[in-house]
Amino acid sequence: MKYLILVGDGMGDLPIAELNNRTPLEAAHTPFLDSLCRQGELFLTHTIPAGYPPGSDVANLSLLGYKPEEYYTGRAPLEAAAMGITLSPGQTAFRCNLVTLAHEADNKVRMIDYSAGHISSDESHQLIASLEAGCATDTFHFYAGVSYRHILLVQGNYPQMDTVPPHDFTGKDVSAPLARYREHPQWAALLDKASAILAAHPINADRIAVGKNPANAIWLWGEGKLPTMPTLAERFKLSGSLISAVDLLKGLGVNAGLSIINVPGATGYLDTNYDGKAQAALNSLRSQDFVFVHVEAPDEAGHQGLLQDKIQAIEDFDHKIVGPIFQGLQESGEDFRLIATMDHFTPLCLRTHTDNPVPTILYDSRQMNHGCGLPFNEKSGESEDKRLHNGMANGELLMEKLLERDKNG
Repeated sequence: MKYLILVGDGMGDLPIAELNNRTPLEAAHTPFLDSLCRQGELFLTHTIPAGYPPGSDVANLSLLGYKPEEYYTGRAPLEAAAMGITLSPGQTAFRCNLVTLAHEADNKVRMIDYSAGHISSDESHQLIASLEAGCATDTFHFYAGVSYRHILLVQGNYPQMDTVPPHDFTGKDVSAPLARYREHPQWAALLDKASAILAAHPINADRIAVGKNPANAIWLWGEGKLPTMPTLAERFKLSGSLISAVDLLKGLGVNAGLSIINVPGATGYLDTNYDGKAQAALNSLRSQDFVFVHVEAPDEAGHQGLLQDKIQAIEDFDHKIVGPIFQGLQESGEDFRLIATMDHFTPLCLRTHTDNPVPTILYDSRQMNHGCGLPFNEKSGESEDKRLHNGMANGELLMEKLLERDKNG
């Protein structure tokens, strides 16, 4: 028996007037997801415990079978693990975004772009190298990640500050949170020096010359210390792999004891290597029990408020991930149980995450044509959940649900 979880990050949304009060998931053409849903079990999953921020870190921790209340220590330590950074007990990791800020009248500062125009890894690595050369001390060190996503490692005690995710402030005034960041002179000095280095860097001059957003500031958030959690092999005697373009997800996989498959050309956006990710998933299942495939693009489109991009991202997830993987498994002749879901909603009108329970499909290749008969979307999930009263209180039970029915597997 093979087991899969396929995650379209942030696919969930709210009804949109422009779509005749449908969501992007309802409007998108998703024949493979709809077919799996009609033949499988549909229910709602609560991936975000009460009182926790509705982030991809908490939500995907739940989807992998871990209770956030017991294992969540912050986002950045997970991303650090994916980058091969081993935190000591005396170290704290911060997520370090390269962002585009605009300084406006009356000392206002606006978050133009939380991703600096989805800056390339080649460009960002040069910027991070310059920040490390110019800003590193016994306390601070910079580590390059993917695109706009990087790590600042802080040694020992440091002045506390109230951090916020930059994607929550796209197009908004960030003067207030930035002022809180700058309350302690140590942080203010680091931010000022980083901004000066970035402003003078030829990479940003080149980006401005061709009309791209410059990476003219760093934004720190998601801090935390080293988590301790049992592996999936220890919990379920399960071997498996994780496939994602995002360091956060890779870090979750590292801590869960999964093999991390780095697919060439996986970018975390619409231009990602979908074919490579689907084939890598099928290849991994030839020798392992489980694969977790994560696609970031719907979430990125949601944060940017781009309706057509979000619909395309959902359709690409269906056509280029769900369809090929499902067809490949059918051709293999092996029995399999497959979950298709999302980690959270990223409504276009809000441009940030919400903690809505997410519609989830569970498909078993041995139990075809015994499903709910509904297409896959938020409305179907709600109606089926009300009809059957089978919603799950917490996302961490999802892994047990995926595995529990095959007692001989």
